[in-house]
Amino acid sequence: MRNSDSGKLILVATPIGNLGDMSHRAETTLGEADIVMAEDTRRTAKFVKDKKKLYSYHEHNSTGRLPQIKEFLEERLTVAMVSDAGMPGISDPAFRAVRIAIQNGFEVLVIPGACAVVTALAGSGLPVDRFCFEGFLPRKSGARQKKMESISEYPGTVIYFIGPHHLVKYIEDMIAVFGDRPACVARELTKIHEEYTRGRLSEILEDYQSRKIKGEITLCVAGSGVESNYFD
Repeated sequence: MRNSDSGKLILVATPIGNLGDMSHRAETTLGEADIVMAEDTRRTAKFVKDKKKLYSYHEHNSTGRLPQIKEFLEERLTVAMVSDAGMPGISDPAFRAVRIAIQNGFEVLVIPGACAVVTALAGSGLPVDRFCFEGFLPRKSGARQKKMESISEYPGTVIYFIGPHHLVKYIEDMIAVFGDRPACVARELTKIHEEYTRGRLSEILEDYQSRKIKGEITLCVAGSGVESNYFD
């Protein structure tokens, strides 16, 4: 894995739930890398035998870590980077490390694998020919609705990450901004309690208002122009 001519940065996808989704190539890469940068070192530790090469890299320390990553690459080391789960760079600061590597002429590779965005979209039943990932929405209602309004005319499927405690009020805002569009809640993807809930936003809201919500959620919402009876 080590390249005597140049350091390299490798983004490594890890499972979003089911550990069986960890690829042989990903395991080999993490085993052979000189350094492993992880959003959560405790979660990544189960894939890395040599804990001494584990370093934390997340939203709160990424600025301080970037010069160190650059130094590792200048020392001709192979730096592997993983996120909390899934594909690094999707709603996490891995892209900053990628930019630093590119700006300084180092090789960047990607080991593909699980990704909640694509998994949820594929299973949603909504149109997949065009889509937009919006990540996490703002906590404040005004800012949240403003962000929704900015994409309300987008014709493709829109995908969000939403915490379970916010799902009901966020869907209420979506109905106010988007109208009663078809949507799909993908919850606990690849895990034992995996669940897809499809229907109009109002139907999904009624369903989740009546029960306690747990687990990680990816919400797919139909784009502008899709008929409300899409799933009927």
